Amino acid sequence: MDWGTDLWDQYDIIDKHTQSGLELVEKYVKFVKERTEIEQNYAKQLRSLTKKYNPKRGCKEEQECRFSNHQSFLDILNEMNDYAGQRELIAENMMMNICIELTKYLQELKMERKTHLSEAKKAQQSLESTYKQLDSSKKRFEREWREADKAAQYAEKTDQDINATKADVEKAKQQANMRTHIAEECKNDYAAQLQKYNKEQSQFYFSDMPLIFNKLQDMDERRVRKLAQGYVLFSDTERHVMPIIGKCLEGVTKAGTNVNERNDSIVLIEQYKSGFERPGDLDFEDYSQGINRASSDSSLGTLGTPKGPLELLGKNRSKPFWLFSKKSKPTVTEDFGHLPPEQRRKRLQQKLDDIGKELQKEVDQSEALDKMKDVYEKNPQMGDPASLSPQINQTAQNMERLRLELSKYESWLTEAGRRGDSMLRRDTLPEDALSYRSHSNNNEPYSPDGTPSEEGTPDPSQAIYAEFDDDFEEEEEELVAPIGQCTAMYNFPGASEGTITMQEGEVLSVVEEDKGDGWTRVRRANGNEGYIPTSYVSISLSK
Repeated sequence: MDWGTDLWDQYDIIDKHTQSGLELVEKYVKFVKERTEIEQNYAKQLRSLTKKYNPKRGCKEEQECRFSNHQSFLDILNEMNDYAGQRELIAENMMMNICIELTKYLQELKMERKTHLSEAKKAQQSLESTYKQLDSSKKRFEREWREADKAAQYAEKTDQDINATKADVEKAKQQANMRTHIAEECKNDYAAQLQKYNKEQSQFYFSDMPLIFNKLQDMDERRVRKLAQGYVLFSDTERHVMPIIGKCLEGVTKAGTNVNERNDSIVLIEQYKSGFERPGDLDFEDYSQGINRASSDSSLGTLGTPKGPLELLGKNRSKPFWLFSKKSKPTVTEDFGHLPPEQRRKRLQQKLDDIGKELQKEVDQSEALDKMKDVYEKNPQMGDPASLSPQINQTAQNMERLRLELSKYESWLTEAGRRGDSMLRRDTLPEDALSYRSHSNNNEPYSPDGTPSEEGTPDPSQAIYAEFDDDFEEEEEELVAPIGQCTAMYNFPGASEGTITMQEGEVLSVVEEDKGDGWTRVRRANGNEGYIPTSYVSISLSK
């Protein structure tokens, strides 16, 4: 079945149907465009929402991200930001693959339809023109035949008239014959025009128009097929990003399951634990025997640290310690003596780690300068060795300054009541950084001001560093019993010396708890030990 055969006389219906099909394509393109605008606005609102609730740098909320419930909320915000990106991708793909493609195809269909309808109109006009010629020849034949019939009747009447002369009769007969001849010619012309019209009409209805209608049918079917593909793309576009959207939602779920209320409590304790003892009972002051100030003072408990919450009470230390009273901010000191004992030890330890890393950089730079100097001495054309002396001297001064700072902070740490061996771990303070000596051309050590010092002058910090190394080695020789287990939440490469590699999901034995420096000592089943970041694992300690 085809339009050319079954709808040969329904030109207007075909015209309206094809026009309606093109309008449907335009309507669908408009629908998809509005859908993309909804997706874009949705994504924009999601991004604004995540930006609104993301903490700004340096604010209090950012500092609280060490707690798992705060960090999980940030993870959710990041996942929603990625989710918004997928919604934007849906809008972009719909615009490119549906709207733009269908609009371009629609223009082609409009041109093709216009061409086919133009051909139909030309064929119609040609047939109408032939029909007009047929009708004209027919009317002429009819008119001439009447005139011939009148002329024949007049000739017959003249012939029977006795009063008519022979010349009149002859003239009437000649006129009748002439009219009859003209009528015969018009008859023949009419017959020829009729034959021509019938042929063209047959060509029009059985060949030309069916062919045009079939072309329109093919065009409309292609339009329907293309539109159907657009319908499928509408769902496929979103389905293709559903796995990524699923991962975003899985990330939200994982953020919820990663919340560990017990660890958050431990983090809060480690962050704000002061190390002070609770105030003791107040002694009875017998005013009849005189006020015992010393007893009153001792009732609050004597603490080894020079500053603490009790000193914030003011000059009269006999007053009890109120938890909810407003405390003025103490003056910040270089030795962190304004902090409670526990927090002071942590800050001193952190400072030692930072100085150790800085010292290691200076050691690496010094070694590099020495190697470059050797190269210059062996190959003078590459450079002047003497040009490196200022840099070598400066590096030596920096190293000496850092060593003095290490010694200073280590003494403060010892004063705070904790040995320094846990601070000077091999991953942050290598042995060569502690024992390294910078050399001049004569391999003489330099004093802090850059001038050569006397040979044999001992480094005041060396004995302390050696003691730390000995203690560290003694701890390594002992096989400490595990105090719990931990499960890795992330991969850790363990690139630094003293650390150990770790894969997500791996279960390790905890040998030593985090002492406030952010590292936990663990052991594998094969006996390998090392440090890992505490925030990378979920720890379960044995009771």
